[in-house]
Amino acid sequence: MTRKVQITVIGDSIEIETNNKIAYDIGKFIAEKGWVLINGGRAGVMESSARGASDAGGIIVSITPDDDLFSANEFSTITIPSGMGFARNMTNVLAGDVIVGIGGGAGTLSEIGYAWCYRKPIIVAEWSQGWSSKLADTTLDHRHNMKLVGAKDMDALKKILEETVNNLDYLNKPYIAGKSRE
Repeated sequence: MTRKVQITVIGDSIEIETNNKIAYDIGKFIAEKGWVLINGGRAGVMESSARGASDAGGIIVSITPDDDLFSANEFSTITIPSGMGFARNMTNVLAGDVIVGIGGGAGTLSEIGYAWCYRKPIIVAEWSQGWSSKLADTTLDHRHNMKLVGAKDMDALKKILEETVNNLDYLNKPYIAGKSRE
């Protein structure tokens, strides 16, 4: 059995026009590739990426901090209410094969930290407003040499994301229940 590629998009829950435009475009791209969009189900970047994926007929999984099945934005096709508040940020990151950061505040910063600790590939939109742009092409600490890969524009973001997905070797390994593919 082959599972679909899952891309987690993280970013602001407030309305920032530049960030929302980036989120819409990358959400649409994710759906057009046949990948699943994972996000936190809120407003801002999360809602905009979900709207883009929805407009392209994609699957949107929203992992919300609440305990309510109706807590996600209207574009979510699957809502997972975590009931964990911001602790759900770790689940958002673990659910993705690749993490895409667009702007963001403290919540996004925590997700970037979790992604780093779990060695998830992280791509950040350099032209967005927030933490993602500030951390482009940096390493967070001494644990490993991985960098947060900065994308300078939408074309670069799409290209880097597609290349990153194509280099995920574990997606081509056979699935055995209960066994890690890594």
